[in-house]
Amino acid sequence: MDLKNKLKSTGLLQVIGNTPILKVQSLSALTGCEIFMKCENLNPGGTIKDRPALNMVIEAISRGDLKPGMTIVEGTAGNTGIGLAMVGQALGHKVIVVMPKGMAPEKHKVLSLYGAQVVETEAVPFTDERHFFKVGRKIGQSSPDYWWANQFDNPDNYLSHYLYTAPEMYQDMAGNIDAVVVAAGSGGTAAGVSKYMKEKNQQIRVVVPDPMGSGIASYFESGEFKSDGSYTMTEGVGITRYQENFKFIHQDECYTIDDQKLTTLAMYLREKEGLVMGMSSMLNLAGAFKTALKIGPGKRVVTFMCDGGERAISKMYNPDFLKEKGIDGSLLTEKEVMEIYKRF
Repeated sequence: MDLKNKLKSTGLLQVIGNTPILKVQSLSALTGCEIFMKCENLNPGGTIKDRPALNMVIEAISRGDLKPGMTIVEGTAGNTGIGLAMVGQALGHKVIVVMPKGMAPEKHKVLSLYGAQVVETEAVPFTDERHFFKVGRKIGQSSPDYWWANQFDNPDNYLSHYLYTAPEMYQDMAGNIDAVVVAAGSGGTAAGVSKYMKEKNQQIRVVVPDPMGSGIASYFESGEFKSDGSYTMTEGVGITRYQENFKFIHQDECYTIDDQKLTTLAMYLREKEGLVMGMSSMLNLAGAFKTALKIGPGKRVVTFMCDGGERAISKMYNPDFLKEKGIDGSLLTEKEVMEIYKRF
């Protein structure tokens, strides 16, 4: 067994990937399309970020960049840090995670369970030297005993999805896919999945949903990152700067979805199907719902349940938080939900 396969078969690392796919019955019935979600929340670390975390670490070890005794350092909104903390602990590496203030407290608790050291920074624009990415990079490059993972520009991030996630999804659907909806943060999932799908079939439509406050929709439209600066409760999705993974994204459409629409759909899905998902998952599913309404009945739309609702308890599923942010968490009827998504 070669080194890479040996590392992948270490303990819980061997169960990263090969996740099941779920048909979202209620939204499929409303749209006349079949809407599916690949259940990445069932990875051992709880999110799709386990995949790039594993691939980045394995490739770094294979190249000799990450040696025994070295510490892994990453700047993250949380989930990639959790994936790296889990993989690092399984393989005997300490992990330092640099996060901006304001991230869900659930993420901090999970990181502590995996023994990661968390460094919090101010939640500031990328131009500020206190930005979590810049602080993480400074720490990661400060010692020969540190390995700076750099998910935003590390090609092993997008390759984890190009080589593994996308082929799994394509096989799950027996190649019968009309549209793929995939949000972008670091850009790794969107890049790897879109590149693979377009190589398999140029007719597969790739849609990138973007949260409020992000500049990705603006970038795809005009080539410039412009943000209205509005608040968004989504974490780890949406960004206002270019990173290397972006050059591999093959998208046909990108549109912005606000927090109110995400919350409305989240409450509907919880009531109708018992589906409780994280904020990134809801952005993906909202995009898939909108896409299905737009392309019409009889099509197949697939997206990712990239995280579970346990990491959104303090925000999306917290009535006090929603009230503070002016977001209505009421349960709406099918007709009301349809009208909201048809209008934008």
